[in-house]
Amino acid sequence: MIRTQIQITSEQARALKRLAAKEGKSVAELIRISLDDMLRAGGIKDQEGLRRKASAAAGKLCGPKNLAERHDDYIAEAIDQ
Repeated sequence: MIRTQIQITSEQARALKRLAAKEGKSVAELIRISLDDMLRAGGIKDQEGLRRKASAAAGKLCGPKNLAERHDDYIAEAIDQ
């Protein structure tokens, strides 16, 4: 492994430490996992764009009898539009 140094905010450090304790992992391991996920996804997701798409889709999801069973499928379809 290569050692590196990063700067994070105090809030990020506190949240990472809490999550590390909860998950039983080190802060470094959580950072490696997050980095692996981002690299696999091909980069940083446009969070604001995802929020806008989710908000736009929210009003469109009503009526299907199997909504409780297939809600993830319906949300994915609405976001892709």
